[in-house]
Amino acid sequence: MASGEPVRTALYEEHVALNANIVDFHGFELPIWYTNITEEHLACRSNAGLFDVSHMGSFKFKGKDVRNWLESIATQKCTAIEPGRCAYTHFLDHNGYLIDDMIFAVVSEEEVLGVPNASMIPVMWKWFNSLLPSDGSIKIEDLSPETSIIALQGPKAREFCENSLGQQNHVGRFRWSQIKENPLGVTGWIQGTGYTGEAGYEIFIPNEHAGKLWRSLVESGATPVGLGARDTLRLEKGFLLSGVDFASPELDDNELLHRDSWETNVPFGLDIDHDFVGKQRVTSHSDTDARLWGVKQLEKGPLPRGGKSIEDLHGNHIGTLTSGAPAPSLDRTGIGMGYIANCEPGDEVMIVASVRKKVRAVITRPPFI
Repeated sequence: MASGEPVRTALYEEHVALNANIVDFHGFELPIWYTNITEEHLACRSNAGLFDVSHMGSFKFKGKDVRNWLESIATQKCTAIEPGRCAYTHFLDHNGYLIDDMIFAVVSEEEVLGVPNASMIPVMWKWFNSLLPSDGSIKIEDLSPETSIIALQGPKAREFCENSLGQQNHVGRFRWSQIKENPLGVTGWIQGTGYTGEAGYEIFIPNEHAGKLWRSLVESGATPVGLGARDTLRLEKGFLLSGVDFASPELDDNELLHRDSWETNVPFGLDIDHDFVGKQRVTSHSDTDARLWGVKQLEKGPLPRGGKSIEDLHGNHIGTLTSGAPAPSLDRTGIGMGYIANCEPGDEVMIVASVRKKVRAVITRPPFI
């Protein structure tokens, strides 16, 4: 996102009408909360949360061998993903460092849709174009400016989706479909993906359709959720946050965040049985190298935050947190993620909250719930 005045999504007036607390997030004016973070978080876990994620990007890749091409630059084995399905992948630079992660949907043998992170839209546009075949067989289109994205997540997401769009527009987990004829006249596509760990949908629609779909889902009973609870929801499930848990060396000089897919310890999205850009670094690690692990506090104390040091029980520094927060689903127990070496789940460690205070915690592999 270029510098200048923040961009207002097509749903900005809907947020204002709901008295949202709006902030500048990567150049977009978006709600951080409507009521409070804990209430919205728990509503998503027990009912269904509604999110404006129109700041995220939307790319279309087209060409005869589009999945083979994508597979050559992605950590995911894209040719194994059949039309109508979605998957998660990383993209590494030529030195093996993670640039961005992305959900993609295989529409057909010749078309793939991808969702780059908000601040990474221009970066990934440039990266993808630099790797296109010289024969022009693969084309990329940026659909981001004209596309709104609404996420509906939680146990009642299907009920509310069907109330608004009809039973014919339900899709299963990591499935994709064009939006079929519906009472609202909404067009676009829908996929069974999201960033909360709950069942639900991400719905991609023209900007002019966003308001009526949003209002219909609110009327059905979905709870509007802001960026604050979106962060605690993803943290409870151990999902990476671009720019916080990893960052490209070209964009951020914090060496702690310069990582590859092995180091992020994500249990999906990495298939080393194919060649891809940056693979040489992914396969170079030893078992003692630092990886992204979760920590869960075992006692009360200052909550874990990014940048805090992790020590073993002998006082040796073994890692640093990148994310941390109280977990609303765990009675606000402190949880965090960070790059930690020489550890395994079940090990007790100390979070160095300050020069005078350390908090006992246990190593875990997310999700925390």
